[in-house]
Amino acid sequence: MDGTVLPSKLLTTLSRAADVVRGHDFIQVYSHYDADGISSASIIAKTLLRIGKEFRVTLFTSLNDPNMDVIRNTPSECIIISDLGASYIEQLDALGCDVIVLDHHTAERQAERICYANPHLYGIDGMTSGCGATMSFLFSIAVDEKNWDLVQVAFAGITGDRQHVNGMKGLNTYLYEGAVERGYIKAAEGSLIPEGQLVSELYLSTDPYISGVSGNAEGVAELLDSVGIGKEKYSKDLTENERRKLSSIIALKLTEQGTSMQAMFELSRIKYRLSDWNTDAETLGSLLNGCGRLGLGGIGVSAGMGDANSLSEAEKLGNASRSRITEGMLSLQRSGLSEMKNIQWFDSSEIGFTGMICGIAMQFMGDPSKPTIGINSSEDTAKISGRATDALLEKGIDLSAALKKACASVGGTGGGHRIASGGSCPADRAEELLSNLDAIIGEQLRG
Repeated sequence: MDGTVLPSKLLTTLSRAADVVRGHDFIQVYSHYDADGISSASIIAKTLLRIGKEFRVTLFTSLNDPNMDVIRNTPSECIIISDLGASYIEQLDALGCDVIVLDHHTAERQAERICYANPHLYGIDGMTSGCGATMSFLFSIAVDEKNWDLVQVAFAGITGDRQHVNGMKGLNTYLYEGAVERGYIKAAEGSLIPEGQLVSELYLSTDPYISGVSGNAEGVAELLDSVGIGKEKYSKDLTENERRKLSSIIALKLTEQGTSMQAMFELSRIKYRLSDWNTDAETLGSLLNGCGRLGLGGIGVSAGMGDANSLSEAEKLGNASRSRITEGMLSLQRSGLSEMKNIQWFDSSEIGFTGMICGIAMQFMGDPSKPTIGINSSEDTAKISGRATDALLEKGIDLSAALKKACASVGGTGGGHRIASGGSCPADRAEELLSNLDAIIGEQLRG
C-alpha cells in the first residue's frame, strides 16, 4: 500500500468517471498541446486502447470560446478533457453528453453534473502538487490497477509542468511512492551539466540559458577549452574533477548574468529515470512538448503511448524545437525585454514559442522583481503567456487572477496558475491589455 492517501472524494469522482467510460464505445479526448497535456492524452488514449474503446484525440493550444464551440458540436456521447477545462465548468455542465474533466488549473467552481477532478477541489495546490498528467494517471488506475506502468508517462507531464523542481508534493507524492515501489522510477542526483554530448547540449541549452554559450558555438568551445574538456566528450565520460570544474564555471556564468540563487538551486534538481523508456522524465517531457509546439501533437501522443516510430520522430522534432527556442532566446537577448512599471514584456509574434521563452526569460534574463509577459500577435487573436517566480508570489502576485482580469477587460479570456498563466485577446487591443495588466499587478503588489 502506498504511503500517501488520496482524498476519498477524489477516489469517488474517479471511480464514477471510470464507470462512465465503460458505458461507451467511443470517447472523444481533448487535451492541451504542451508536455503535460500530451502526457495526459497519451495516458488516457493508452487506457482506452487497453479496454477496447475507440477514441479520437484533439489537442488545443488553449480552451477558449471558439474551441468551446468545437466541444459543443462534438458528435460523441462521451468526452474527456485533460489539462484544460477549469474555466469552462459551467458551460461543460450544460452539455447533453457525458463529460469527464481532469484538470489542475485554478478551480473557479464545482461541477453540478459532470465528473470533474481537480486538485484544488480537495485542498491540494494544482500548481505544485498535481498536474493534468497526475489526474489522468489517477483516472487510468481507477479504470484498471494494471495501468501503473503509465506512471512513467505521467512523470513526463509532472516534470514538463516543473512540479518537481522543489521535490514531490501532494498527489505527485502518491505517484512517486507507488512508482518507486513497483520499480518504474528511480531518482538520481541532478547537475548543472546537461546530459549527452556536451558540444551539442551546451549549444542548445535553455535550462539553463547560459549567456554567451547557449546558441554560440564559439562560446561553447571556449567554455570546454577552459576546463580542458575535449569537444567529443559526453557528460557521462567526465571525470569527477572535470565535472566539478565545469559545474563551477557554469554556476559562475549564471551568477554573473543575474540568475537568482533559487533558480540555481532548481537547476540541480533530482532527475527521475524511467525504467521502461531508457531516459529520464524531463527528456521525455521535452520530446512530447516539442511535438506539440511544432503543431505535430499527434506524433507526441503516439510517442507517449510507446510507439517506437513516433518516439524516433519525436526525438528529431525535439531537436528542431530546441533549436528554434534557442534562436528565439538569442533574438530576445539582442532586442531585450520592454520595461513597464510593474511588468516586463516581449513580442513573440515572429519567434513563437511564447510560453517556453517567457519561462526561460523569467529565470535567466531581465529583472527578477517583475513578472515576464510574452505576446504573440501574429494572428487576429493575440496569445499571452505570463511567468513569475516563487519570490514574486510571496510579494502577492497572482498571474492567474491578473491575466483573467486583464484579458476580460479587453474582450478576451485568461487564467491558469499563480506562477504561470496565459490568455488571449483581440490582437489590436494587446497594448491596452499590457497597460491594464501592469496596473493590476501594481495593485497586487500594493495589496
